[in-house]
Amino acid sequence: MNEALILSGDEEKSIKEIIRNIQKEFNLPIDKFSQDVLISQIDLLLTLCNRYYKRQFITRKKPTNDILSKFELLFHKYFYSGFMEENKNPSVRYFADKLNVSPNYLSDVLRSLTGQNAQQHIHEKLIEKAKELLTSMHLSIGEIAHQLGFEYPQSFSKLLKSKTDSTPVEFRASFN
Repeated sequence: MNEALILSGDEEKSIKEIIRNIQKEFNLPIDKFSQDVLISQIDLLLTLCNRYYKRQFITRKKPTNDILSKFELLFHKYFYSGFMEENKNPSVRYFADKLNVSPNYLSDVLRSLTGQNAQQHIHEKLIEKAKELLTSMHLSIGEIAHQLGFEYPQSFSKLLKSKTDSTPVEFRASFN
């Protein structure tokens, strides 16, 4: 996976220093402040790691934008290749594997760029396609659900209702 956090020299020094402080404190005789000092150092370590992780989404716009572009292309290929009908709904894991990142990293990148995590992004794309199919084709709801990779039309209806406040029949009727 190519999602390793790359630290500057100063960032790496600060992380190593905190780890040394934790190790020193851990090896000292226990007193009534030992636990508080360890917790404070661990909290600082986690806060800095979070800072450095989140910073990459600000400073590495090109690589993260590339992930979004590749994700969009993969989704398009997944849908139009007929692969969706054979393999059901696309999963975050599927796209993350294809992009050589973890599902959590993919979600973080998409959230930083679009405000939606990977699953929300997939649902949005499915809803866009569902709307297109419901308004432009005379396929049955079951055929559309199957074409979108849903095993059961009820699952498709439930997703559409949750995102548009309309059932597929209601949505289609609003365009006739």
